[in-house]
Amino acid sequence: MDEARAREVLDGAGLPAGEAELLALGENAVFAVGDLVVKVGRDAELLGRAEREVALAAWLAAAGVPAVRAAEEGPRLVAGHPVTLWHRLPGAVRPSEPRDLAPLLRRVHALPEPEGFALPRRELLGGVERWLRLAGDAIDPADAAFLRERRDSFAPAAAALTPRLAPGPIHGDALPRNVHVGPDGPVLVDLETFSSDLREHDLVVLALSRDRYGLDPAAYDAFTEAYGWDVREWEGCAVLRGARETASCAWVAQHAPTNPKALAEFERRVASLRDGDPEVRWYPF
Repeated sequence: MDEARAREVLDGAGLPAGEAELLALGENAVFAVGDLVVKVGRDAELLGRAEREVALAAWLAAAGVPAVRAAEEGPRLVAGHPVTLWHRLPGAVRPSEPRDLAPLLRRVHALPEPEGFALPRRELLGGVERWLRLAGDAIDPADAAFLRERRDSFAPAAAALTPRLAPGPIHGDALPRNVHVGPDGPVLVDLETFSSDLREHDLVVLALSRDRYGLDPAAYDAFTEAYGWDVREWEGCAVLRGARETASCAWVAQHAPTNPKALAEFERRVASLRDGDPEVRWYPF
């Protein structure tokens, strides 16, 4: 799905596509439309996740967790694409930082399982096959085979881990970019990866950001101090990190057919994994 297709879906939903501002284009195309944010899913396979994301917003509101709020009770399915509408947040007062994320995660990690709907496991590697399929012939078949082999080796290792923290609800993609710091403080956004699994999943994300994506070590230390624990002290950290690296490579691959920069970043990441080099710099995409 490209921007033009996403705008066609907006138009089909009765929204002013010509006035919409594109905010992001990944698995979803995200637009600002007046006082709303509209998310257009890549395909109908994501409808169930969209339904759960809207239910999650209501659950978090009831629990008092600062998070985005849906503007409709459920998603629309428009021309084979799930469409969800969200209340647009006030403008940010400053960029979000890792220290803003930690208190929100602590609140999420204190929640019991929701009633009325079930959270899935954090199938970190579950999207690998679909992302590689979307990449098609744009990537080297040997690279795709390599990632499938890594997926198949990390999946049982991750399932066998003994956690340090009690499992339960997690955000699933705990990065500062998924926090909006408005006039009333930090708010969680992007709820589509919410899961029920090892809480350590949320903490490994920033540990990997420190090692791969150039996160300032001082900012990482501020995060662990605010949360109260450094996941790198846990013996299972390397396994979850390896699984997340595998998934991150495959996620970039889906953009390779239409974006040469994505293909270059995919090849950089795969080469570093093949070489076993944990310090090669990766770049967000």
